[in-house]
Amino acid sequence: MKRKSAEICLILGFFLSFIRHVSTLSITVNELECVYENVLSEGDTISGNFVIMDQEIFWPNDHLGLEFTVTSSQGNIVHSLKGTSGDKFEFKAPGRGIYQFCFKNPSSTPEAVSFYIHVGHIPNEKDLAKDEHLNPISVKIAELRQALASVTAEQRYLKARESQHRYSYTLLLS
Repeated sequence: MKRKSAEICLILGFFLSFIRHVSTLSITVNELECVYENVLSEGDTISGNFVIMDQEIFWPNDHLGLEFTVTSSQGNIVHSLKGTSGDKFEFKAPGRGIYQFCFKNPSSTPEAVSFYIHVGHIPNEKDLAKDEHLNPISVKIAELRQALASVTAEQRYLKARESQHRYSYTLLLS
């Protein structure tokens, strides 16, 4: 009985050790706003999404949208988008360190942005406990955790988009 309890505690502790960092923010982008996130290991999965929540005026056809740029701790741009009202992203960190997530608003209208980010880590087998029965389970748990984070990010993105559309619809009716 003690061995089974110890195994459960080990698996639970192992599972919780993969939860690196999750952030959900609401920011107002006037000109340039940046958010910083520490990535502890090369190869960590960085995923997230953003969407403009409310627009004081409807965007005309020539509206430039937001620019979104992710810069690694080495100063390299690892992801960028231009002219968007929201999107999802996911990539492997090319290195460890502080990553910079910047929103640039080329228009004069401030934009409220809902921003979600998740940094996750799936260990390789050499980093796991050496018990042969726990290694495959631990890897699967880490993969499931990453998949769950991806599904959660997708749900947040869809909810924010739905809220954005609902807001636009109510403005049309008024």
